[in-house]
Amino acid sequence: MSENNSYNQPQYQGQQPTAASSYEEPISVKEWLLTYLIMLIPCVNIIMVFVWAFSSSEKKSKANFFKAMLIVYAIVICIYIIIFAIFGAAIIAAASNS
Repeated sequence: MSENNSYNQPQYQGQQPTAASSYEEPISVKEWLLTYLIMLIPCVNIIMVFVWAFSSSEKKSKANFFKAMLIVYAIVICIYIIIFAIFGAAIIAAASNS
């Protein structure tokens, strides 16, 4: 009878975990509070969003959060541009009719 202890061994897809894969750990409340405090500083927050989103040493969950934040920012900016274009055209049309 062959002993198959595969039910005791964790099944991984892809890479085997290493001690250096600490970026997979959950982000602590302390780290989120520090992140939030940094995000309150004007101009620094814009730079840090890009740093956290595209840093290879950052934890995956934090990097994914800031990538999603950048996508939302891009959508909001596009909506603002469309709204300003519509209202700008309406104001110009109203001004030319008077």
